[in-house]
Amino acid sequence: MSSLLATSPTSPQKSRFWLRKGNKVAPYIFVLPFFVIFGIFGLFPLLFSLYLSFHYWEPAAGLAAMEWVGIENYTFALQDEWFQTSIYNTFVIALKSGIPQHAVALPLAFFIHTSFMRMRNTVIGIYFVPYITSTVAISLVFTTLFSRDFGMINQVLTSLGNFTIGDIKVLSWLFPTENIDWAKPAYTKDMISFVVFWRFVGWNTVLYLSALQTIPKDIYEAAIIDGANRYQQFLHITLPMLKPMAFFAVTLTIIGNLQLFEEPFIITGGTGGLEQAGKTAAMHMYITAFVESDFGTASAISWILFMIIAGLTLINNKLLGGNNQ
Repeated sequence: MSSLLATSPTSPQKSRFWLRKGNKVAPYIFVLPFFVIFGIFGLFPLLFSLYLSFHYWEPAAGLAAMEWVGIENYTFALQDEWFQTSIYNTFVIALKSGIPQHAVALPLAFFIHTSFMRMRNTVIGIYFVPYITSTVAISLVFTTLFSRDFGMINQVLTSLGNFTIGDIKVLSWLFPTENIDWAKPAYTKDMISFVVFWRFVGWNTVLYLSALQTIPKDIYEAAIIDGANRYQQFLHITLPMLKPMAFFAVTLTIIGNLQLFEEPFIITGGTGGLEQAGKTAAMHMYITAFVESDFGTASAISWILFMIIAGLTLINNKLLGGNNQ
């Protein structure tokens, strides 16, 4: 009887064995759902997109079989005039909206950090509201504001341009005297850039403000004792110590602006505007895939855009990354 009890599966030795096994396996069981979901909705679409970029495939034609074409999709995309136009538009909008974002956000964050104490959270919350507001709502509102005949922006500009002292329009050299048609190709990219700038300047302000709050106050106090004014503190203390955050913020701006889709799509009504002046690379990829049903070329465009973003991120790392890692 004693020998049977010693070999029983309910013996203490067996229980400790399965307990140790359970302790080792349990962490993997808990993280397994994440890897399953990531594999299905993240990794698989990524790898399938890369595979698809080397094939010709039209799902609209009854899920026809894929046809291997090698790098033909890439060469076709690079030689396509509309793709070249969309890349040009993307870079222009990225520069016109991205540079002002940081040029305004950085000094604004410094001003809020040094000038507001009790009301700081309220002020930064006001600037942050555009970032969390619906992109569709923002684009529709600004489309109305930029309306040629009824838009408030034209009313303000023409009122300033027609402001007279006596019979002389004193500000006509600076402001227009007639309504501007913002839908014209000459103004489309400026309109989209302004909307993107307005939406993301608060986000960058929050990033820089969070970094400013990590700078020790002792450094500023020592600088004040040495006679440094606020401008000198900003130039010689704030900017060098914000370099890691500047690298992070600029990287996000590069990624976001080169993937710009919602604002130009809604503002131009999904067409890219007159002469495709507002069509971005992401819009061109969407139209190629879901309007023209050329998923192979659309996948190739997505990977070309990825390589451009990766290259610009590496350049940004050389300029701002330095030895901050």
